[in-house]
Amino acid sequence: MVTPLPGGVGISGLTVYDWEAADGLCGGTPHMHLVCSEAYVVIDGEGSVQTLTTSGFADTPLRPGDVVWFTPGTIHRLVNAGGLRLIVLMQNSGLPEAGDAVFTFPTPVLSDPDAYRTAAALTGDHATAARRRRDLALEGFLALREGGLRDFHTAAHRLKRDLLDAWWNRWRDGPLAATLATGAQLASLRAGDLSHLDHGHVSRLERPEEQLYGMCGLLRPYHAAVPDPDLDPDPNSVPVLPTRPPSGSSEPPNPHPPKEPS
Repeated sequence: MVTPLPGGVGISGLTVYDWEAADGLCGGTPHMHLVCSEAYVVIDGEGSVQTLTTSGFADTPLRPGDVVWFTPGTIHRLVNAGGLRLIVLMQNSGLPEAGDAVFTFPTPVLSDPDAYRTAAALTGDHATAARRRRDLALEGFLALREGGLRDFHTAAHRLKRDLLDAWWNRWRDGPLAATLATGAQLASLRAGDLSHLDHGHVSRLERPEEQLYGMCGLLRPYHAAVPDPDLDPDPNSVPVLPTRPPSGSSEPPNPHPPKEPS
């Protein structure tokens, strides 16, 4: 059995695109996460991450051994100055793939859900489509550096609000379950119950062979297990989880929303 990754995180290997863009820089597609923090561990090469928040624009260097992270609401663009390779740690594993990321396309595209889906999709030759998507998002990113960031936030919410209940379910079954399991173990230890220590387990994932055209580069995602209480013999590690979001759509949540294009 392969257990879930610690804390419900997601891990991927990333080779940042070396395609030159309109501004003369090489790199990935600018985008923003609505609820997920993201971290980079730099393993090779050099470059930077350009970010845009309500506090302004920044360009943070990336060198081997560096660890850089940012919170939701940070528009980010990876710049490859030569051979940039990273390990990417994503909060809330599964949410980015379920649509948590929003590309910085120009306003006319953001305001039209059908146009957005078309622009975000990788159809035909994936390398060509990923480069086209990157260039369109860069156009919007450069415009956002001049202003309009809160309008972008509003447009991003409008595009994704129908997915919020499904995201909540993923968060509940992953990161929240992991946190509550730790709480249950602490309570057991306070009571002198050490039984969860009898269920130590080692998991291993091999390096993924397949590379995907992701938002920022060629991606090798590591797919760990989804928590399954039926496979865990330790009752102290199985928390009682809420069954519904505290508020939101009156429609039943869709547990399997359409997958966001890579």
